[in-house]
Amino acid sequence: MLVKSQAGISIDKHVIYCRGAWTLPNLVQLERQIQTLRWPDASDVQFDTVDVTAMDTGGALLLHRCLRSITRNDRENIPQGLRPEFADLLQKVHTPSPCVEQKAVAFGTSWVERLTRVMQSRQAASSRALAFIGESTIAFGRALAHPRLIRWRALLRFVELDGVRALPITGLLTFLVGIVIAYQGAEQLRKFGTNIFIVDLVGISLLREIAPLIVAILIAGRSGSAYAAEIGTMKVTEELDAVRTLGISPMNLLVLPRALALVIALPLLTVYADVVGVFGGMLIALGELNVSFVEFIARFEEAVPVRHFLIGLGKAPFFAALIALVGCYQGFQIRGGVDDVGRHTTISVVQGIFLVIVFDAICSILLNWWDL
Repeated sequence: MLVKSQAGISIDKHVIYCRGAWTLPNLVQLERQIQTLRWPDASDVQFDTVDVTAMDTGGALLLHRCLRSITRNDRENIPQGLRPEFADLLQKVHTPSPCVEQKAVAFGTSWVERLTRVMQSRQAASSRALAFIGESTIAFGRALAHPRLIRWRALLRFVELDGVRALPITGLLTFLVGIVIAYQGAEQLRKFGTNIFIVDLVGISLLREIAPLIVAILIAGRSGSAYAAEIGTMKVTEELDAVRTLGISPMNLLVLPRALALVIALPLLTVYADVVGVFGGMLIALGELNVSFVEFIARFEEAVPVRHFLIGLGKAPFFAALIALVGCYQGFQIRGGVDDVGRHTTISVVQGIFLVIVFDAICSILLNWWDL
């Protein structure tokens, strides 16, 4: 017969007796005893846990496994006489984690149930995204109505970080793109003796489409990822909880300054990219087609209407809003640790670039319908 102070488990007919301290130091002994037991086949088996004197998470897991091993026809076996604190611990161990639920969905259900779960997950994600957009819109409207709510110092800081410090890489990239477009066009135009049309090719393509799109993609990878990582790190370290405890709105503190700064900075970067890209095209036109700077500028004023510049510039604020909102939203969606921060940062870049390209394609189709 087992002493009550020792950890043990025994079977007498249809009653399983659990005794002693079900804690980590005794798990090896308990495991050995369990392996030697012959579990009854009856469906009315009961667990007597009156003599359990101590229990930790390891012991609760072991007891839960024993309970599961004799479950019949989805019948739940409830231990008799278990202390309330031990019962609470057993209940927590019994509650499946999200990872376990996802694995069960992936491997233990039919394709119809898996499809249903995926659709429900997508619907929940869409609801959260729409709620975030609605909250952001309300915050923007309130900030426009009451400018004192805007954190101007933070806004100017993000203008510097996302605008001024992005000038070198933006200028270099659009300069090279202008060179590539002009060089590729020069090869074809030289065959027909229409060298001067290099101005039309470089001017319209850069001002209307390429420069705004290149700048938006660059900022999505540079600033959108930074927004997601910064907000996600704050959430992991529970700084957001501290902010809410102080009565400060995370939307006003984190989202508004970043979004407004990007809406201001991206159009300015687009103008800068237009100038640098066209200058790169001018260099190739001079070197490959003997089109001088004076001829290039004169043709540019004649062949490139201002509307192309305005169309490209008008897209920039919408690109900025998409990039900022996607980055901030993904930052707020982080639930786990460092791995989750990296995953959502990657998602923010991919989604930001995707939405920018989709919006640009829609604008191109609509402007073509309107003969613009």
